[in-house]
Amino acid sequence: MTEEKMTENTEETVKDSEVTEEASEETTEQEAAAGEDKDGKKSIFGKKKSKLEEKIAELEDARMRQLAEFENFRKRSEKEKGQMFEVGAKSVVEKILPVIDNFERGLASMPEEEKGTPFADGVELVYKQMLGALDEIGVKPIEAVGQEFDPNFHNAVMTVESEELESGTVAEELQKGYMYQDSVVRHSMVKVVS
Repeated sequence: MTEEKMTENTEETVKDSEVTEEASEETTEQEAAAGEDKDGKKSIFGKKKSKLEEKIAELEDARMRQLAEFENFRKRSEKEKGQMFEVGAKSVVEKILPVIDNFERGLASMPEEEKGTPFADGVELVYKQMLGALDEIGVKPIEAVGQEFDPNFHNAVMTVESEELESGTVAEELQKGYMYQDSVVRHSMVKVVS
């Protein structure tokens, strides 16, 4: 190839690259005018773009509020369900306690000659089984005798005098009190030293 032809080819290549650059700049300007950014993605100008962003932010805020409301509703429902279960369990325990009291009275009033018989042993086994079942679900008797009187757990029905115990101490338990988990189902009926 001759030198002249090489020079002509080089000049044509330079001109072609200049034309390509100019076309590229024009295309970028046209894309921007048409609403396209450098990556070829559509974008919305000024007010339209800010309105769209505001709407997106508003919808996102509404979505987050709904999620928070749902979470609060779920927690409140679980708490109410737990409270309803506890109230129901306490109600059942309250109905069983008189049966326990009658077992205790029956066993206490049993004559000595009948103790140790199969019938007496059977009654005692049923009584212990009921106490075990109550213990498993969280029902515990309230300690009373020898304890300081506490109106949260004890119901004083009588006062007695005693030289052995201090004033304000429970001297005798007339009826057992019971707790279900952390709440009192029935207060202990007691005699208190005055």
